[in-house]
Amino acid sequence: MSLIPWLRWNEAPPRLSSRSPAEMVLETLMVELAGQMREAERQQWERSNAVRKICTGVDYSWLASAPRPTYDLSPGERMQLEDVCAKIHPSYCGPAILRFRQLIAEHEPEVQEVSGLFRSVLQEVLERMQQEEEAQKLTRQWNLRPRATFKTRARIAPLVSDIRTISEDVERDAPPPTRTWSLPEFRAQKEY
Repeated sequence: MSLIPWLRWNEAPPRLSSRSPAEMVLETLMVELAGQMREAERQQWERSNAVRKICTGVDYSWLASAPRPTYDLSPGERMQLEDVCAKIHPSYCGPAILRFRQLIAEHEPEVQEVSGLFRSVLQEVLERMQQEEEAQKLTRQWNLRPRATFKTRARIAPLVSDIRTISEDVERDAPPPTRTWSLPEFRAQKEY
């Protein structure tokens, strides 16, 4: 048994990738698409072999393995998918892959349908990104709008009474009574 793998402690740590997050998202999503297309192609080939075996009653797959035809995206479709993938924010990459895998498991599509499912997942993610961006924009606008200041015209004066009444002259001559009520008295501010 060799001890060389255990002695790698003195090697330099791996460097961080110099690629941008958008490039990494693009590559990750396209690799996922290619992998799912290969898997769908394999499943389609297995289904056709099972049907052939049932129809003929004989399995010759062990004798000769014919090269399987592979399905490739057209260059135009590939470029369109890459353009859409480039718009995906890195934080949405994982959820997009999970949703794509979920749809593949639910529908078990043919190879030609995989790119359409992928495109629909990317559109869903872009719509969700726009909705969340609009919600954040509204939140920012709400938080940055000027606050309405409510200047009260009434002032609470629990012990003083300046309310004008009909019997004003009687009250003016009498000493102001001490306030004994439990509720405060409201009065309008005098304008000068």
